[in-house]
Amino acid sequence: MAENGDRKLHIAMLPWLAFGHIIPFLELAKLMATKGHKISFISTPRNIHRLPQIPSTLTPLINFIKIDIPKVENLPENAESTKDLPFDKVKYLKMACDGLKKPITDFLQTSSPDWIICDFVTYWLGPLAAEHGVRTAYFSVFPAVMLGFAGSPEVLMYGDDDQSVEQQLMSQPRWVTFETEVQPSPFQITRSLQNLTGDDENIKDGYRLGATVIGCDAVIVRSSSDFEPEWLNLLKKLYRKPILPAGLLPAAVADDHACWGETREWLDKHEKGSVVYIAFGTETKPNQYELTQLALGLELCGLPFYWVLIDRRGSSDDEVIELPRGFEERTRGRGVVCREWAPQFKILSHESVGGLLIHSGMSSVVEGLQLGKPLVLLPFVIDQGVIASYLVEKKMAYMVPRDELDGSFTPESLADSLSLVMVREEGKMYRDKAKEMMSMFGGRDIQDKCLDEVLQFFQKSLK
Repeated sequence: MAENGDRKLHIAMLPWLAFGHIIPFLELAKLMATKGHKISFISTPRNIHRLPQIPSTLTPLINFIKIDIPKVENLPENAESTKDLPFDKVKYLKMACDGLKKPITDFLQTSSPDWIICDFVTYWLGPLAAEHGVRTAYFSVFPAVMLGFAGSPEVLMYGDDDQSVEQQLMSQPRWVTFETEVQPSPFQITRSLQNLTGDDENIKDGYRLGATVIGCDAVIVRSSSDFEPEWLNLLKKLYRKPILPAGLLPAAVADDHACWGETREWLDKHEKGSVVYIAFGTETKPNQYELTQLALGLELCGLPFYWVLIDRRGSSDDEVIELPRGFEERTRGRGVVCREWAPQFKILSHESVGGLLIHSGMSSVVEGLQLGKPLVLLPFVIDQGVIASYLVEKKMAYMVPRDELDGSFTPESLADSLSLVMVREEGKMYRDKAKEMMSMFGGRDIQDKCLDEVLQFFQKSLK
């Protein structure tokens, strides 16, 4: 960085083709660009087109590199991110990513970045970049608790002794030597099994992650030592690599979006702290049973709500989920169901929003807590379950009670959870804790310190 007389870096970024990954990569890119470093952000044309606009001050420093995704049998036309695909077809997108070696090799040869920051899917990138004299960092959009729970690169790639993946995940891992209640539920493990075990066509996620860690020069984690010190320390032992917390990447208020005026008007009509905001990220789609229970629970709780609903994942998704008949009519005025993109952070910043019902994706967790809004969690898959159980352990959130084996829950338990966290006196601890967390999750000084340490490591390693 300039004040130390250090030269500016050229950093390339290659996120996995899921918006829950692309957006945190973009946030990190913007933060690095504000320090004067040049960024080459690599993705597919359609994904780049769908990104939010970056501030005009950063456009000279962030160059978007478009690469076409190779055609793969069973991958639908125009499917360039996980949001374009039903869950069972995501593996074909991973297989298409394995066909990016040639365009990435061409980029490394012609652009010669100092570092390339990659994701877990492109497990082949580390050795490839090393051949061209480029250093690689794996950036985990998951916090250290998820990585630490999953184990060392060797366990990720080859399993743990004679245990199956399911058995391994059902109990506290032997490498976690401190006391913790972190544990995904059996139904979340079952739901994630296709990704965890792989098949004849596709390489399992664990192998991809383990090989990525082995092949990289450093691991960057969306985390801070204030948020999860024990898990970051565990990760250093498991990975035997430099572990660099990137900070929690708090959101910044974006410019007004076309739909914001109408949304703000609706929010203005409601009392301070009365509205519950519901969203499950860009990739998580509840099944029909879960959608019905959710809707009936919202109806029962009586609170005003703003629900961003994904009822279909791309045009090839033939399992379109439907709200109970008459639900929108019965809740008209009290609730909004938005089936398109919504300006989440602007909505959450409005004083009428009093709490969030979310899946435990890190971006939503950070946005809620940086604004001091309490969280009610409804995790669906394994990474969400691990993060949710950690937040519950730290009293940072409340989880909707569900059957551990099949994931079932009642409208009454959902309504009760929302009422407890947002209204009732015995849930005041969650409202107080959310306000207490604002400085940890939204503090720009903490974020700046983490970022500086990452960049200093990058610069020193090149000398």
